[in-house]
Amino acid sequence: MILVVGATGVVGGMIARGLLEQGHAVRILARPGSPYQPLVDAGAQPVMGDLKDPASLAPACAGVATVITTATAGQRGGADTPETVDAAGNRHLIDAARAAGVGQFIFISTIAADEASPVPVLRAKAATEAHLRASGLPYTIVAAATIMDILLPLVVGGPARAGRPVTLVGEGRRRHSFVAARDVAAFAVAAVDHPAARNRRIVVGGPAPVSLRDAVAAYEQALGRPIPVQTVAPGALLPDLPPVPGLAEVISGVLAALETFDSPIDMAETARAFGVQLTPLEEVVQHDAAGRLASAPA
Repeated sequence: MILVVGATGVVGGMIARGLLEQGHAVRILARPGSPYQPLVDAGAQPVMGDLKDPASLAPACAGVATVITTATAGQRGGADTPETVDAAGNRHLIDAARAAGVGQFIFISTIAADEASPVPVLRAKAATEAHLRASGLPYTIVAAATIMDILLPLVVGGPARAGRPVTLVGEGRRRHSFVAARDVAAFAVAAVDHPAARNRRIVVGGPAPVSLRDAVAAYEQALGRPIPVQTVAPGALLPDLPPVPGLAEVISGVLAALETFDSPIDMAETARAFGVQLTPLEEVVQHDAAGRLASAPA
């Protein structure tokens, strides 16, 4: 039995469905009111619980061989924060998995996890990685680069489809190995019982480093028209983002950070070892331009 936590999110849902397609027995941690029924219809077993409620995690972990978590507070707000979900919640889950004798704990993290980061969620991810390593559980940390089919539709696709200028922080020419959500999910699925994944932090990126200017060019190709670009200085908020509390601050901060470095990742050996065919920028952009990207609540 494999427990997936965060299964109603984009990457978590892809992981749960990928495991089901391979014939695994899948359990999902479900919160009341969350959209988990489609996964139940696909064959997953729901267990009601919440990372903020440690007592609910023991039944979820009972009889489980592998735990995979993508859980994050996202932009839900209220009682769900990086401190209560990404940090304390994942710590509760690790402790419950250890008590249940789970054989492998797979944590979906980020290459930007840093206990000194000014960004709360990045500090929380780093703290979770440290707690997992110290737990004694056999672990796999999938440290993903920025997920392009989450970032690019917000920053480039939305304004471009609406006929408005795309706003970038700085010049947008730094190159990063943005990765597709489905590729992150594929690595997580492939890591289950994989000897090369045992007690490892696996850095996961896309097939080639690209810039946000490259992304604009790909959208121009997909939409068949030029897209005007305007720039703002680091610290300014992007316009035209969905009206989600805190989203403009988070995305604007991410773009400002991406302007300070390049992050090319040579993925050839890792992709070969885990049998993952990496998704190019152009494919993600074409799907977004056609309105076919997966979506789920944060």
